[in-house]
Amino acid sequence: MRTVHIFVSGTVQGVGFRYFTKYVARSLGINGWVKNLEDGRVEIKTTGSEEAIKKFIEKIRKGPIMANVRSVSVEDVPHEDFNFFEIL
Repeated sequence: MRTVHIFVSGTVQGVGFRYFTKYVARSLGINGWVKNLEDGRVEIKTTGSEEAIKKFIEKIRKGPIMANVRSVSVEDVPHEDFNFFEIL
């Protein structure tokens, strides 16, 4: 299992990015959370298999159709257990 802490910048608020993230996470069977930050970025922390996390990051780099993702910062962090994926 892999746990990652992700920060996404660009046009990622007000475009359905958090709901897109939740949909992708659930479709890949990974758990964690996503939230908007006051500085306009989106923050994500999620746990899943190596392969699922890899696919998740690929999809996050593209984002939903209305988003314009400029950068994605991914950091591996100590393992955390989450029961589901939620929007905070």
